[in-house]
Amino acid sequence: MSVSEGLSSAVLTGSEKMDVRRFCGYPAVGSGEAGQESWRFFAVEGALEWRLLHLSVPELQQIRLYLTQLYSLENALLGASDNLDTAQAASWQHNAKEVQDRTALFAVWRRRLCSFLGVTGGLELQEGRAVVI
Repeated sequence: MSVSEGLSSAVLTGSEKMDVRRFCGYPAVGSGEAGQESWRFFAVEGALEWRLLHLSVPELQQIRLYLTQLYSLENALLGASDNLDTAQAASWQHNAKEVQDRTALFAVWRRRLCSFLGVTGGLELQEGRAVVI
């Protein structure tokens, strides 16, 4: 039995879609009331939106499993800043690379979500990408 089988198979909520976009490294799309839904003008964002609207039941459950993991990793990353001002307390010693390690782990899971959805991650997930103006 897959871990994701117990998760909801309902269509993704607007908040879940927004979180998928955010974790995949894409900008907010806005309300669409202005007449320009930006994702329609870009191939990757359009592919991501199409997939989010056409996921099978097992895929919906898997996406929710990824979101659960990513929420946890994101919160742990935010909490890592609590100890940045203390190098050592009694026998406890701070891992000087904790934030870096947590950021790398968070990025790995974000890339896994992108891979599952078949899209390239947004700019922040594309290391070494040159921006030419």
